[in-house]
Amino acid sequence: MSHSTALKTTLAGGVAASFTLAATQALAVPDQPKAWEKCAGVAKAGMNDCGALDGSHGCAGQAEMDNDPNEWVYVPQGTCEKIGGKVAKVKPAKAE
Repeated sequence: MSHSTALKTTLAGGVAASFTLAATQALAVPDQPKAWEKCAGVAKAGMNDCGALDGSHGCAGQAEMDNDPNEWVYVPQGTCEKIGGKVAKVKPAKAE
């Protein structure tokens, strides 16, 4: 193998390793939240988590309209007000 070929092979290997590292970091999973907020007023129709705050129903997936103030979803703590909702309750995340 000539010096030029060896250099090209080394450079190609380095570039491939860089792309692999970048792709791995891009797919990294963020840390799990320490707590969740019950965020009211942001659920889409049929996409709520559990019962309505006003007791009109007791199951997930029964929201009849988008952004109903009685329908809620869990979001990571500190997120609810940023997305236009109102915090109804904070719940610690499950210990693993």
